[in-house]
Amino acid sequence: MNRIERFYATIERKPVDRPASWLGLPLPEACERLFSYFKSSDINQLKQKLEDDIYPVEIPYESPHSNAIYTALNFAKHAGAPDQRTLTAPGFFEDYSDPGRIDDFDWPDPAKHIDPEKCRRAVGAVPAGYPIMGVLWSAHFQDACSAFGMETALVKMLTEPEMFRAVIERITEFYLDANDIFYSATKGKLDAILIGNDFGSQRGLMLSPDAIREFVIPGTRKFVEQAKSYGLKVVYHSCGSIYDVIPDLIAVGVDVVHPIQALAKDMEPERLKRDFGDQVSFCGGVDAQQLLIHGTPQQVKDSVRKLKRLFPTGLVFSPSHEAILPDVDPANIEAMFEAIKEPV
Repeated sequence: MNRIERFYATIERKPVDRPASWLGLPLPEACERLFSYFKSSDINQLKQKLEDDIYPVEIPYESPHSNAIYTALNFAKHAGAPDQRTLTAPGFFEDYSDPGRIDDFDWPDPAKHIDPEKCRRAVGAVPAGYPIMGVLWSAHFQDACSAFGMETALVKMLTEPEMFRAVIERITEFYLDANDIFYSATKGKLDAILIGNDFGSQRGLMLSPDAIREFVIPGTRKFVEQAKSYGLKVVYHSCGSIYDVIPDLIAVGVDVVHPIQALAKDMEPERLKRDFGDQVSFCGGVDAQQLLIHGTPQQVKDSVRKLKRLFPTGLVFSPSHEAILPDVDPANIEAMFEAIKEPV
């Protein structure tokens, strides 16, 4: 199978020669270690040597204060470091209670900061033969937390739900507009998109399943429907223990739940396979909290082989968090890919 065939077969839970893999998004410091270890000059050479299967492309976004779509909405009350979402700092809407004043904030126009030609060039630069995954995030819940400051946001959800809803719906509109520019510019070139929000902790959800259903899922449904209208597969990201809302993600049409955070409560691969394996596919599972940092290459291979017995298909093999940190041992990345490439 080629990479594209393997990708679709894996996430459609069809027979594969081996499951599809994704290296993830190594931080610059991690890239330095990986390039040195694998004697690669850039990410393209590294992916070729690993025989990785998926090529991510981030949506190009450029504004005076941000060069990343996930920090496009600058809600910070006080000036801080650029390109950082200020989840725990006071946000613009911290003291707001009137939904009618939603436009007091200077909402950016995505059309002024996303150049369709740059979108086409970013996708066109991907080496031939890769399934391309647009990394859009569209993290409407996390941005809503940033808009108030996280503690205030969670209180507003309970005490002033209409105010919170007005903000998160306006954020959703921003991302729908931004995504449509990217989709239209790259129509027919993408295979999948990665969106999501972090609402899981190590031991459970950060808010109740009912709150997620009321405030987060409606926007998620719109993002999924938009992507599906362009024929794209949807990979949905949330770190942590999100077991209780996986059925809700399935219901809105998510194709792949990312990641299997292997050490989080109720996220054991066996449990996920048993309860959801015939309804949705997964990505992740190779523990990046302990195993890839402190484990041996043999332990990594043993873990991958165990996962492959459980998920001969239906799991894109990847570290259990997409952001590979500098403390991940390159020898363990090598061991992970060696075991992935073993025949099923």
